Amino acid sequence: MYKRILDLENQLDEGMFLFGARQVGKSTLLKERFPDAIYYDLLISSIRKAFKRNPDSLRQALLAKPAGTLVIVDEIQKVSELLDSVHWLMANKGLHFILSGSSARKLKRSGANTLGGRAIPRTLFPLVWKEIPDFQIDRAVQNGMIPRHYLADDATDRLEGYVDVYLREEIRDEAAVQDMEAFEQFMEAAAISNGEIINYSNIASDCGVAAKTVKAYYQILIDTLMGYEVPAYTKVIKRKVVQSPKFYFFDVGLANYLMGRHNLKRGSDDYGHAFEHLIMQEIIAYRGYFRRREKISYWHTYNNQEVDVIIGDAKVAIEIKSSEQVRTKHKNGLKAFKEEHPDCRLILVSLDPITRPSGEVELIYAEDFLRMLWSGDIF
Repeated sequence: MYKRILDLENQLDEGMFLFGARQVGKSTLLKERFPDAIYYDLLISSIRKAFKRNPDSLRQALLAKPAGTLVIVDEIQKVSELLDSVHWLMANKGLHFILSGSSARKLKRSGANTLGGRAIPRTLFPLVWKEIPDFQIDRAVQNGMIPRHYLADDATDRLEGYVDVYLREEIRDEAAVQDMEAFEQFMEAAAISNGEIINYSNIASDCGVAAKTVKAYYQILIDTLMGYEVPAYTKVIKRKVVQSPKFYFFDVGLANYLMGRHNLKRGSDDYGHAFEHLIMQEIIAYRGYFRRREKISYWHTYNNQEVDVIIGDAKVAIEIKSSEQVRTKHKNGLKAFKEEHPDCRLILVSLDPITRPSGEVELIYAEDFLRMLWSGDIF
């Protein structure tokens, strides 16, 4: 059993929206932390259909419950009409709610009741380093950090099923796209460019759709919590910089499966891309769990100087390399960034096992970096 670090108990007031992709452990966490809560699972078809027929039956069922009673509605986006009853019960009866979901898209597009600010939004990410005893970095790089995938000796079959369920339930059921064949081609193209600067025109050409359609497809992935954009650091001091965002799938294992990256070996380009993704995934999760306000971005100049992660307004610059021996060339992007931002802290994360300073750059072994990150020593 993993001990998840998301502090639900102390963050819950009147209500909470708990978002997270499928199988990251939302239901397990809620049942573990709140065993006495009234629980409605909208993935159960009979319950979902009953509430669809009569959304007010939720209010009727809970009307006599005392103030402070906690009610959990799992996969709320399946019957967003329930939110009117939820709002009424919170405002008039003092009931508390946790509303979990694997997609914010339907709530946004349907104009659903957002409870007038009474429910704070929180996100549950895949597992992180701090939650896993005896963490194995090569397993994480290959399988990803969705709980049941990380544990598998070979997660390929589980990932195949996961992608199939996602395409069917999160896309087809939501009627998000008209042409599923084009969307599946887009998913392959998005995987190939995972962690790279998005070129909408090139992807549109590969998929045979318009660039604006590709932008809409990326937004679907973001709204259904299957990925996120990392914006460019756009402050220009000396060098002209790229302005387009990068896109990452929410879990490195999913990206590996979509790209056909199996049996990753240290020293290979594929391992390097997956390793960078894993470290970025941890940084994004840390920022989300501890509600840090610093922006996460990347820096890329038109003469191809690059830094993988910029934290805040040039507070920290992080380059990620899977090499087991750091070389001078690996520090070039950091040094170029330092020329324009002299007060920036420079970090190079790698598989070089000795953490040490190297001039202005801190060389930090990957697991030491993760320990420092989750101890609050990075930002």
